[in-house]
Amino acid sequence: MQFQDNIPIYVQIEKYLYRQIALGQLKPGEKVPSVRQLAVELTVNVNTVQRALNQMNNEGILYVKRGLGSFVTEDVELISQKRQELVEEALSEFLKSTAQLGLTAKQTLTALKKYIEEEK
Repeated sequence: MQFQDNIPIYVQIEKYLYRQIALGQLKPGEKVPSVRQLAVELTVNVNTVQRALNQMNNEGILYVKRGLGSFVTEDVELISQKRQELVEEALSEFLKSTAQLGLTAKQTLTALKKYIEEEK
């Protein structure tokens, strides 16, 4: 995973895990890799991973089974809500990028429609 300098690493880890959940790579009720395993996989400090998991526990997207680890919530509505937040964030970044290129919202929409039609 490539980290951005301008966003705290624990936030980027949260987004990484949210994306895995939204894509179905981590399913409702499934055990999340351990803190140590994630730290090694992502090459970050275990405290950073723990902070991300704690935040996700506080939001209810993960829950802890004492002695067993963290698991993905089975609340599919909450997962759907988090997925929608990821979509909105991606759209916001897209609109910022097109605005920096000098496109209006209408021009962006026209370009996007054209792009989608060409991809069919």
